[in-house]
Amino acid sequence: MMGAGSHGDRVRIPAGRALIGSPEEHLDQIVGLQHYPRVWFEDEAPRHAVDVPAFDMDRHPVSNAAFAAFVAASGYVTTAEQQGFGLVYGASYWEEQAGASWRHPAGPHDSIADRMDHPVVQVTYADATAYAQWVGMRLPTEAEWEYAAHGPSWRCWPWGDEWDMGRANSAEYWAQKPIADFGAWRAWWATHHARNRGIPATLPAGAFSPQGDSPFGVAEMSGNVAEWTSTPYHMYDPERSYDPVYATAVNRYIVVRGGGWMNFRYQLRTSERIACAPSYANFATGFRCAIAASAAGS
Repeated sequence: MMGAGSHGDRVRIPAGRALIGSPEEHLDQIVGLQHYPRVWFEDEAPRHAVDVPAFDMDRHPVSNAAFAAFVAASGYVTTAEQQGFGLVYGASYWEEQAGASWRHPAGPHDSIADRMDHPVVQVTYADATAYAQWVGMRLPTEAEWEYAAHGPSWRCWPWGDEWDMGRANSAEYWAQKPIADFGAWRAWWATHHARNRGIPATLPAGAFSPQGDSPFGVAEMSGNVAEWTSTPYHMYDPERSYDPVYATAVNRYIVVRGGGWMNFRYQLRTSERIACAPSYANFATGFRCAIAASAAGS
C-alpha cells in the first residue's frame, strides 16, 4: 500500500499489547555508560503495557519532495517562514538562524535542491499536523511510535540491544567512533560544523534499510531526524516522584522521538523521550504519518 504523498510505502502495524518505557535496570545501566545523570531519563519509567490498535505508519519520514508537493498544492507557509528564522546548532549551542526554513534548513546559504529524497526538517508540530491532514493521515501517538520502533517487547534500538553505528544516521556514524560524553560530542561537532557550515547531515530515506529497520520493517526509527508525535508530554505515573524540571513541560510540550543525525547512541533509543514546544522548528527534526488500520482499509 503506497503512502499518499510520502517517500515509499506504509507499514501495517498489527494490534498488540506493547511494553512502553524503559526497564529500571536499563536506566541504571546507562548512567554508567554516558555523561547524563539518571534523572535525565527518569521520564521513561515506569515501563507499562499499552493496548495499541492496528495502524499504518509511513515506512520512512516525510521527504522534502513530499513536503514540497504539499506546499505547491496548498500554498501552505510554515512557521519558520512566517517568523523569519529556524533553529540551527551553532558553534556551541542552538541559535535562531535568519532565513532558515524547510527550503533552507541551515539558512540562506543552504538549499534542499539536491536533497529532495532526504527527510524534511525545520517543521513545527503545526506544520507536521497540516501535512498529515492534507494526505488524509495524522501524526502517530507516542505509544504507536514506540511500539512500531521496538515491537511488542522492549529493545534498546530498533534492531536489538547492541549498538551498531552502521545501522543509524547519528553523530557516531559521522565520527566513526563511540561518543560517550559531551566533551567527545563537542569535539566531533566542532569539526563537523566547521566543515559543513551548519548544513544538516541528513541522508536519503532508506540509507540504513533494512539493517536498521524495526521488527515491523519500519525504517529510520533511530537517527536521521527526530520525529514529532501527536502526544502532549506527560509523566507515565502521576504517583511517581520525578524531577521538578519535568513539570514545566507537562501538557505544554509535545513528545518528539527517535533522535537524529547529530545525536549519539543513547539519544537514539526506542524509549528515549524529548519534550519540545509545539513552535519548535530546527534542522534535525521532521516527522512521519500514521493512520488507523480501520480508516486505511486493507
